[in-house]
Amino acid sequence: MEIQPKNSTGTVRWFAQAGLGILLVILLGIHIIVNHWVAPQGLLSHADVIRYYEVPGIAWMEIFFLIVIAAHCLLGLHSILSDLNLSSNIMTGLTWLLIILGTTIVLYGIRLTWTVATMQPA
Repeated sequence: MEIQPKNSTGTVRWFAQAGLGILLVILLGIHIIVNHWVAPQGLLSHADVIRYYEVPGIAWMEIFFLIVIAAHCLLGLHSILSDLNLSSNIMTGLTWLLIILGTTIVLYGIRLTWTVATMQPA
């Protein structure tokens, strides 16, 4: 009986998921501190959010946060679906569906971030 080496794709996805999880914890910590601990009454007002986005790099950090969240979530969902041992045709379709979903989420989030970042303070 010959042992076939496993495809390394699962290992790469696992390390990507783990790395994104570490980034997620760091970015979530920054988000909670800025948006909930430092903010009056634990939440930024609309005017506060617009002022916050005037700080250089904040919009890019928020977009990066969104990309990390979406990628971590969809990689995890893909991993769960892979564990179901579905046919390769179904997995290919689901993979493309997740790619389209992730791209849509990120593009919509970038549009919203850009809208807020270009608003003028009241």
